[in-house]
Amino acid sequence: MFALPLSATHPLTADYGWDDGFAELFTPFAGQGFVPGRVARVDRGRVDAVVPDGDGVRTVLADTALVATGDPTRVPCTGDWAVLDLENGRVGDHLDGVVRALLPRRTAVLRSASSKRSEGQVLAANVEYAVVAVSLAEALDLDRVERFVSLVWESGAQPLVLLTKADLVTDPATLGHLVADAQLAAPGVQVRAVSAATGDGLDGLSALFAGTTSVLLGRSGAGKSTLANALFGADVQDVRAVRDQDGKGRHTTTTRDLLVLPGGGVLIDTPGLRGVGMWDAEAGLSRTFSDVEELAERCRFHDCAHEVEPGCAVRSAVESGELAPRRLESYRKLRRENQRIVAKTDARLRAEIRRDWKQKQALGRHMMERKRGQGTGWGTGR
Repeated sequence: MFALPLSATHPLTADYGWDDGFAELFTPFAGQGFVPGRVARVDRGRVDAVVPDGDGVRTVLADTALVATGDPTRVPCTGDWAVLDLENGRVGDHLDGVVRALLPRRTAVLRSASSKRSEGQVLAANVEYAVVAVSLAEALDLDRVERFVSLVWESGAQPLVLLTKADLVTDPATLGHLVADAQLAAPGVQVRAVSAATGDGLDGLSALFAGTTSVLLGRSGAGKSTLANALFGADVQDVRAVRDQDGKGRHTTTTRDLLVLPGGGVLIDTPGLRGVGMWDAEAGLSRTFSDVEELAERCRFHDCAHEVEPGCAVRSAVESGELAPRRLESYRKLRRENQRIVAKTDARLRAEIRRDWKQKQALGRHMMERKRGQGTGWGTGR
């Protein structure tokens, strides 16, 4: 029978993040001869998982058919802790066993899947830090920064924005402005300009990630794999040139791989993401757009849409220059997108949004009539 130590001497603790909390969750399975394992890679219904092996670890290949579910947000993902049957679960050649269950996730970075169906996709599980890599080889896309950061905040992880390929921006003043713009787009988030080519900005990152699970997120060509190689001090990930004609990468990383950092802890490198859709990220949006929502607290009406309502503190801030118009437009766009995806999976909320939309249409018509002198009065405020 497999006896599970709770001490720091457990082989999965130092590098892979096993701790007493996960050990306690595993307790019901320990007496059944199962072992815990960290999912390092997922591929076509199978996972590579790292499991204890005496005083060390080894990697096993396990089938996931027993935990297959119609909910894509609950299928095994890189970073998950799995309950593995390595004695009675052999289901075919070259398989070491099967995944019997997944331990509850502490954090999970989710996005809306890039399909016409209303499905979520888990990008990484049980992550402490999520690094949003944004390349400075092209115009800084602040909307993309806000989108990624919102999803990370919602996951429960700590976001970190790295503006990669900073060596391509030769003017220090310009680089400073880019960092400042990114900081405004991600309040409360550390933003760094980094260069894997020169090493600038990388100081302290290895120490920050040591003993934790971190994930690299970003579009193709953002320099994630190059950044991973810089953190490891070796070519652990394949790197290819970015296409000259459009600045896009070639999807060098095709799977989500869990890699052990030299100083302990693990880093998950992910494929480039062409699209990053919202997925029930209301709380994450509130943190990313805390400046907008703080202004909204001063609006005359508690349900102000910041469009035509009188006494709107948000629109007043835009008019005075306190809030950038782009920032408000991005807030509106991401909120609408998030509401749509939530409504597709929640019939009751869909009905509420429909009623709210009709009320706003009526309000818009009322305001237009009032401007033309046909209105009869606004009504009461908060």
